[in-house]
Amino acid sequence: SPFDGKADGLVVGEGAGIVVLKRLEDARRDGDHIYATIAGIGLSNDIGANLMSPDSEGQLRAMRAAYEEAGWSPGEVDLIECHGTGTPVGDAVEFNSLSSLWNDTDAGAQDCVIGSVKGNIGHLLTAAGSAGLIKTLLAMQNRQLPPTANFKQAAENIALDNSPFTVLQIPREWKARTMQTPRRAAVSAFGFGGINAHVLLEEWDPAT
Repeated sequence: SPFDGKADGLVVGEGAGIVVLKRLEDARRDGDHIYATIAGIGLSNDIGANLMSPDSEGQLRAMRAAYEEAGWSPGEVDLIECHGTGTPVGDAVEFNSLSSLWNDTDAGAQDCVIGSVKGNIGHLLTAAGSAGLIKTLLAMQNRQLPPTANFKQAAENIALDNSPFTVLQIPREWKARTMQTPRRAAVSAFGFGGINAHVLLEEWDPAT
């Protein structure tokens, strides 16, 4: 139950995920369906964390590196597929990391949807990042902001009401901000022992 008040730990799942990465010029030449383009990637290792206790400082370094590479402001992202394991400590640390990242932006209240596929399929461990990536690509393809399974009310240590974020209980149409603005999303994968990855994705529109 990621981010929910009843969350009390993760459930391990099993699975694998495969995506095809190509240079944009090659994908266009080959007539491929392009789900999205990668605008930025950030990677880091925690300095002060232990095996099961994540550290906000390391997460922020990964996220900031991705936004710097993309040249984006965090407020330009519509959807974040969080690591969101359903552990009270881990969810709170990740939420606080996102809140810190947004502090210096002009994003309005609850403009950005956050969620985690782990509410549906559990924690796939080494395949967890690919599951979140595939979910986000499909959401972009279908132009739907997905809900998070088993979410009803935010945990006490997650101040959702006073944040730029919202967790959906039902799907919502993913509307583009303007005709010229592509849909944008982020995916986080924060591994055991403090290995952090954050990728920024942008909708591919041949017309623009």
